[in-house]
Amino acid sequence: MHTRRHMLSDSAKVAALLAAVGLAPQLAKAQAASYNSAAFEAKNMADAMKALGAAAPVASKDVTVTAPDIAENGAVVPVGAAAALPGVKRLLILVEKNPAALAAMFEPSDAVEANISTRVKLGQSSNVFAVAILNDGKVLFAQKEVKVTLGGCGG
Repeated sequence: MHTRRHMLSDSAKVAALLAAVGLAPQLAKAQAASYNSAAFEAKNMADAMKALGAAAPVASKDVTVTAPDIAENGAVVPVGAAAALPGVKRLLILVEKNPAALAAMFEPSDAVEANISTRVKLGQSSNVFAVAILNDGKVLFAQKEVKVTLGGCGG
């Protein structure tokens, strides 16, 4: 019989083996330096970019945002952001009409493709932005309008 203790022991052994051959993903670390409270409290994209020390974003076909045209429940809207460029330092998801515009920030390494997906709250119908901040300082974005039939931020 395989007990919970055996399963945990076996899992630890597999993780150790993967780490030994370099196949284990890096552990996610919560770092105070990468969390920027001013950016997450910004009311609009311009203020969020300023808080992150980034330039004003420019529309680009190299950045894509995926989201449904209509979200039946604004509390859990699936969104994605991707950048088909090398040297992506940060990928952001912003929601124009939310009380705080910046909904998510990811810092992919060069070892992974800059392509993320998550779920965000939309308080009302709004434009959703995917923003890519590149290592060379360029800031690019794409946008999509999402119509919400049931609000997610207390509505």
